[in-house]
Amino acid sequence: MFNLTYEFKLKPTHAQSQIFEDWLEINRRVYNYALAERKDWYLSRSCQINACSLKHEYIIPADTPRPTYASQCKALTAAKKEFPELKKVQSQVLQQTLKRLEVAFVAMWERNHGFPRFKKSGRMRSFVFPQMQGERLKPGMVNLPVIGWVKFRQSRGIPDSGVVKQSRVVKRVSGWYVMLTVQWDVSVPQSLPHGEGVGIDVGLTSFIATSNGLTVKPPRFFGDAERKLKLLQQRVSKKRIGSKNWHKAQKKVAKLHEYVANCRQDWHRKLSHQICDDTGMVFVEDLNLVGLSRGMLGKHCLDAGFAQFFNILEQTCFKRGVYFQKVDSRKTSQICPNCGVETGTKELSQRTHVCSNCGYTTDRDVAAAQVTLIRGLAAVGHTVKMLAEGKFVGIPVKQESPNF
Repeated sequence: MFNLTYEFKLKPTHAQSQIFEDWLEINRRVYNYALAERKDWYLSRSCQINACSLKHEYIIPADTPRPTYASQCKALTAAKKEFPELKKVQSQVLQQTLKRLEVAFVAMWERNHGFPRFKKSGRMRSFVFPQMQGERLKPGMVNLPVIGWVKFRQSRGIPDSGVVKQSRVVKRVSGWYVMLTVQWDVSVPQSLPHGEGVGIDVGLTSFIATSNGLTVKPPRFFGDAERKLKLLQQRVSKKRIGSKNWHKAQKKVAKLHEYVANCRQDWHRKLSHQICDDTGMVFVEDLNLVGLSRGMLGKHCLDAGFAQFFNILEQTCFKRGVYFQKVDSRKTSQICPNCGVETGTKELSQRTHVCSNCGYTTDRDVAAAQVTLIRGLAAVGHTVKMLAEGKFVGIPVKQESPNF
């Protein structure tokens, strides 16, 4: 099976937009109620056996089982008799909201995420139709269960051979969007190592430096918009919370954030396509991006969006038949790519690699990218002749911008 997700902007009528809003609010209340039920059960088990709190205590019978996704879905069916407004929403949509809560708890247990939090008004921004059976697509229209046919801006074509398996309706400040997951009953083989390889090193001085000498300066998407964002947030702080003017000011802040995110994503996609030109293998460092985001330069790392770039680059390589792999990132800036001798730790201000053993000199980031390429070629089983042949010696360092 092969899946692709297509995103389009919806053009709903006023009545359909109101239905979307009502469904989001109902899903938010179901999510909060289910979270409160689970939280109360945990708190009732965490109290002391021989003492009670003077403030309050959660008293739940000892034989009450822990709330799970299955038990809460069963209780949801019974709750529809008591709360008729739950019947407005398609049943599977509410079940997917409960599954979202289950995923949040699993992430807390297995991935050390924080305890799931309640969603205040306006924080629930999407709902999912897990099944899309029957005729669901027409040119410029999608048939959503219960809601019916909704127009959307079809910015690109969808192959007729695929089957729409799932759809997600998302609310953003710029409007409503639909994400259609299309499935094909085919098996797509993974790309095998072939052709010329390129190693990539990411950083803040140069967003990327490749093993063939290309360096690209990092754009400052958030940094350029930070002054305007500060002004808009100051205007929000002067408005009365909950008023119409407060909502208008909040919307302007959200629009600016969305604009910055769209610019960053578009730049990452164009750069990834440029990297995949005339290459058969791409190797990048397997970095601890979470640790980088929490460091002294965390804001600049988040502005660069290294994680998003790696994800987009991997997707682009898959689409264009380029082999992609992450390699060990330890000491890539401390090893000479020409002779393999460890040169020691470099200060951040030292931007040139000079080997004391063989005299090889190049840009520091380019040298790290060349070490990444050597490790990548060794990982895929290619014979590494670069050290013996001196392939990296004499490569000029180019300061270029992406060709877009």
